[in-house]
Amino acid sequence: MKNKMKRLSGFSLILVAFFAPLKAAAQQELPEIRKHDDIYYKSAYTFCYSEEDEQPLWVAYRLTREMINGTAQRKNNFRADPEVTTGSAELSDYRKSGYDRGHLAPAADMKQTESQMSESFFMSNMSPQLPGFNRGIWKQLEQQVRNKALREGSLLVVTGPIITDRTSAIKIGTNAVTVPQAYYKALVDLNGALSAIAFILPHEASKKPLSSFAVTIDELEEILNLDLFPGLPDHIEIALESRCDSE
Repeated sequence: MKNKMKRLSGFSLILVAFFAPLKAAAQQELPEIRKHDDIYYKSAYTFCYSEEDEQPLWVAYRLTREMINGTAQRKNNFRADPEVTTGSAELSDYRKSGYDRGHLAPAADMKQTESQMSESFFMSNMSPQLPGFNRGIWKQLEQQVRNKALREGSLLVVTGPIITDRTSAIKIGTNAVTVPQAYYKALVDLNGALSAIAFILPHEASKKPLSSFAVTIDELEEILNLDLFPGLPDHIEIALESRCDSE
C-alpha cells in the first residue's frame, strides 16, 4: 500500500507540474482576489460583485476571435442573477431611472455559445450608464477592443466602474444601485509584440477621441488600489503596465 501511495503521489506531482502552467495561463486575465471579495465564475467571464453598489467592481475575461465570430444571437433576456448569494440588482431598479443597463462584458463579445450570450444578460453584469455614454463613446471603445482581438487572436480584458464617492453618488431603484462617476478598461495583448493600454472614461457623453482617455495600467491600478494582472510573469507585468500603446 505504501509503494502504491508513493507511486500515486509521484504521479500527482507530475500532473501538477504539467497542468500548473496551463492553469496559470488560463487565469492571466484575473485581477488580484482579496480575502473578502465576492467572486463568481461564468462560462466566459469572471466578476467580483459589490453588494454595496449592486454591480461588479470588475469583470475579467480573455476575449478571442471565436467569441466575437460566434453565431449566438442577442435575445435581451435581462434578469437577476440567481448565483449572487446576496442578491443581484433587478430589472425594476433600472425601470424609468433614465439609465441604461450597461453591459460590462458586452453581449457582442459573448457570441461563441448560447450560454455565453445568455449569461451576459444577468443583472450582475450591468452598471447604470447614461444613454449618451453607453451608446456613444463606451460603445466605440467596446468595438475597438473587438477589432484588436480580431486582429491579434485574443486579448486580456478587465473592465468595471470607478466609484470615487459613495456618499454623494446617485442611487437608483429599491436596491440602491450606485451610479459610477467613471468607467475603465485595461487591455493586454500577449500575442507577438506585447502591448498594453488602459482607458478611464468619465461617465458622460463625449465627442473626444478615445486616445484622449488612454492611460497606463499602472496609473489605473493606483486609482483602483488593485493589481489588475498579477497572473502575468513579473517581468512581463512590470514592462507592460508602465506602457500606453495607443496604436
